[in-house]
Amino acid sequence: MRRELGLFLAAVVVLALLPLAIGGNLIVMQLLILCMIYAVVAQAWDLVMGVAGLFTFGQIAFMAIGAYGSAIISMRLGLSPWLAMPVAACISAVVGAVVGLICLRLRGDYVALLTFAIQLLLAPFIISDWGKALGTGGTKGLVGIPRLSVGGYRFQSLELRPWFYAALGLFVVGLLVIYLAMRSNWGRAFVALRDSPRFAKGLGVNEFKYKLLVFALSALLTGLAGAFYVHYTGVLSVKLLNGLDLFLLLLIMQVVGGMGRFFGAALGAFIITFVNDWLRFAESYRPMVFGAAIILLVILFPQGILGSIWSKGPSGPFQRLGAPVRRRLAAAVGGKGDATGSEKP
Repeated sequence: MRRELGLFLAAVVVLALLPLAIGGNLIVMQLLILCMIYAVVAQAWDLVMGVAGLFTFGQIAFMAIGAYGSAIISMRLGLSPWLAMPVAACISAVVGAVVGLICLRLRGDYVALLTFAIQLLLAPFIISDWGKALGTGGTKGLVGIPRLSVGGYRFQSLELRPWFYAALGLFVVGLLVIYLAMRSNWGRAFVALRDSPRFAKGLGVNEFKYKLLVFALSALLTGLAGAFYVHYTGVLSVKLLNGLDLFLLLLIMQVVGGMGRFFGAALGAFIITFVNDWLRFAESYRPMVFGAAIILLVILFPQGILGSIWSKGPSGPFQRLGAPVRRRLAAAVGGKGDATGSEKP
């Protein structure tokens, strides 16, 4: 995991220097801010799915809870967004712990179905009379959500450097928390329960405790990212929950980057966000081109980019693509190598 940490720290340094070169390019800056927000959400989701092995499909619901919670608290109670965001994240964590409690008796596909059902139920609740009473705005959504401010300076929509560094702070804090969790006894317990539940329980690992912890921690970070997202955009509607676009993109980010690896999903977030934007020129063919690109990435990197590049076995892209070349070279020199290119005795 040290290589992943080194890559993460290198990425932080590069990101911190980027506004000095491209600070005036609003499009690229906007994409980078979204990359860092999505990186936290995708990596937090991977903590549950890739590390703990719990297939949950309700991550967008936790993001929406954080977003709506922070927007309502700052608009209705007049609380500073800097205080509203952690409060909303804690609300999301409580909901995550409750979901984890419900999932304790479920396994595999049933956990995925239950969590996805929660996401589907949240949208009708937001537009219902109960949701309107809480201040969700119903189908009209919320506009005029307070922006972040420091002292007397209020963050502007056309000056993205302050937003960029605030998102970078979220990115660093979120991923460091995930890294420390993966390196701690918590992370080892998550992996043990994923790989061998009976053996882990025999060693005294408390499944009840660690399932609640992983759901709550993932929901906390996702809710915090959602809260930041809503103050950055300034508007919010139930469209965040409708459709599968964001849900599928976040899922693809994990697969492309490498599930169960620190910084894998975050790396996937940067790649997929930019690829998805670059493919706008394809218009109606965009899903087809995007799908073909994803298929190619999955074929070349079956363990994700980090897993495949750093693989010591034959699963890396260069090892597998180089195998036919090695076989031809072996045949050309008189059969001095076998099918994998190793010398015969």
